[in-house]
Amino acid sequence: MKRTSRFRCGLIATWALIPATAGCGDAGVAELAFEVRRTVPHDPGAYTQGLLIHEGAFLESTGQYGSSDLRRVDIATGEVLQIHALSEDYFGEGIAVVDDRVIQLTWKAGLAFVYDAETFDSLATFEYDGEGWGLCYDGASLFMSDGSSTLFRRDPATFEVLEEIRVTRDGFSKRDINELECVGEHLYANVYMTNEIVRIDKITGEIIGELDALSLALSSNRPSDSGAVFNGIAWDEASGTFYVTGKLWPQMFEIAISGG
Repeated sequence: MKRTSRFRCGLIATWALIPATAGCGDAGVAELAFEVRRTVPHDPGAYTQGLLIHEGAFLESTGQYGSSDLRRVDIATGEVLQIHALSEDYFGEGIAVVDDRVIQLTWKAGLAFVYDAETFDSLATFEYDGEGWGLCYDGASLFMSDGSSTLFRRDPATFEVLEEIRVTRDGFSKRDINELECVGEHLYANVYMTNEIVRIDKITGEIIGELDALSLALSSNRPSDSGAVFNGIAWDEASGTFYVTGKLWPQMFEIAISGG
C-alpha cells in the first residue's frame, strides 16, 4: 500500500570517534572504526532492505508483504518524496542504480524489477534462481547476495551470472551476507541479525575489515520488534562518508569509516 511520510525533525550533530571492538582484530581482518558525523531522521515504518544515494537523495527499498516499495527520500529531513508500491505478492529487497535504471530484487519471487530512475515507471523484469537479498553496482558489474556465503557477479544488461564469489573470513565461509554497497575495490555488507558491517575484497571474496556498530544500534531508538535489525548502507561519494540505518529505525547515521 502507498504511504506518505510526514516524519521531520532537525539534524542532531554528534561527534565521536567510536572504535570497533567485539569480534574484530583477528589475524588478517582489520579493525574498522567510525566517527559519527550527524544523525538524520528515518521513517520508522520503513523495513529497510536496500539503500543508496542517487542525485542528492536516498533511494530506498523496503520489504514485507503488503507494504514493500521503492522510494526517494530527502536526506536531511527523511521526507518521502516519491514512492512506488509493489504488489502485495512481492517482498522488496536490495536495489542498485545502473545508468538511468533502478533494479530492485525480491526475496523469494525470483524476479528483479527494473524502473526508470527518475519516474519509477516499470521498464523490464529479470528472472533469477534462489533468493534475493542485497545488490550493488560498481560501474561494470552487479553484485548480488542471497543470504548465503556466495555472492553473484551479474551482467547489468542481462542479469546473467558471470561469476560466483565465496565470501570467507580467515579461510572459513561467512554466511548471512545481506545489504551491499560497492565502493571502489571493496564491497561493504551488513551481516544479517548482527550489528556488524564487513569490508569484502570484491575479487577474492575475502573479508578484510570488520566494524562493530553495536553503539549505533543502542542509540538508534529502534523498537523492540525482533525484525528491527541493522540493515542499510549508502555511500556518499561526494563526502566520502556512509549513511547507515536499520529496519524500522527512526534514525539514520552519517559515519566516516577508518582503519585497515
